[in-house]
Amino acid sequence: MRDSFAIAMAVLVTTALLGGVAGTAAGAQPTIATDGPTAGAQPAVGAAGATGPAQTGDACGFPLNATDATGETIRLEERPERITTLNPSAAQTLWELGQEDRVVGVSQFAFYLEGAEERANVSAEFGASVERVVDTEPDLVLAPNSSAADVGPLREQGLTVYHFPAATSVDDIAEKTETIGRLVGACEAADETNEEMYDAVDAAENRTADVDRPAALYPLGGGYVAANNTFIDAIMNVGGTENVAAEYEAYPQLSDEVILETDPELILVTDPEAAILEQEPYASTTAGAEGNYVVMNVNYLNQPAPRSVIRSTETLSNAVVELQDASGESSDGSSSDDGSSDDGSSGSDDSSGGENDSSTDGMDGNETETDGSAGDTGAESPGFGVVAAALALLASGLLARRE
Repeated sequence: MRDSFAIAMAVLVTTALLGGVAGTAAGAQPTIATDGPTAGAQPAVGAAGATGPAQTGDACGFPLNATDATGETIRLEERPERITTLNPSAAQTLWELGQEDRVVGVSQFAFYLEGAEERANVSAEFGASVERVVDTEPDLVLAPNSSAADVGPLREQGLTVYHFPAATSVDDIAEKTETIGRLVGACEAADETNEEMYDAVDAAENRTADVDRPAALYPLGGGYVAANNTFIDAIMNVGGTENVAAEYEAYPQLSDEVILETDPELILVTDPEAAILEQEPYASTTAGAEGNYVVMNVNYLNQPAPRSVIRSTETLSNAVVELQDASGESSDGSSSDDGSSDDGSSGSDDSSGGENDSSTDGMDGNETETDGSAGDTGAESPGFGVVAAALALLASGLLARRE
């Protein structure tokens, strides 16, 4: 591998970024039923990525009864014309389905979407503002996993709220996309979007099929990392890497010693400057010593939605191939196929990846990196202890707001 290898590509894709942090009803499975001959029909997503038949006509009609992740059954008498989303993953999905004209309210983290800044901002200091959501006069409120605390107060105001479970895999995102399509009467568009997403997954996996899978890590700052049972871990696997934190769950805080032991060869960052690679313990890993990193767009890496999968897996799989090619190069600093310069860095077609890193709202991946510390994780278990686990839950809750 060459020194100072860097890939600065931005990605457009997205998160129920967390697995179970928001506390959805235990065992509750979303179901959808249409009155009439199609009653009881549910969207189906195959394990291999094949969605069920496109739902058109009566199968995608109204009235509609839908039971969400809290076990609540909502009823839509007709197609909702005013939709408010509490988190950007649902907003991104609606944009992907071509339904953005019906969106009247979004969270501040959805403003990267074209025209989203023209919608009402329903964000509060923490979560969503009940008053702002009510003011949008929505026919339907979409509340992804991380908005669980907002659901009850909104329902108390008489609003129709559908709450999604956490999405921690590509199949979860496909199911969520199909559900959103069904709720808004855009079933065919949802099927087409899922097909495009699974094609992108296949392309990414084929792209890296014949190369070594580098050990990779996505540090969030302060020792926190993305581990198993997260949307980010799914992206890392599809993108051709081995997540060195996969033996842990969700977003643990690892000690410096554990991070050094995992010794990632490639680090995912959302800061184009990749400042974390100059800080310990990351500077002493193989990735830090050789400057191996890939810049991901924070808006998409942290949001479980179709476009996020498409663009993130493309970016990461291209990075893996480039890293493999770089490992066989001579040390003359020659440019790579993606336009990398002699110093190993490369240009980006979207430099927005680090724009929100200083936000205190989203804890999106890098704003806590300035101190470079992993914190005292205790000795009760390898890498993190009781106190750190509590901190991890807090960090996970903040991270989920970017979903």
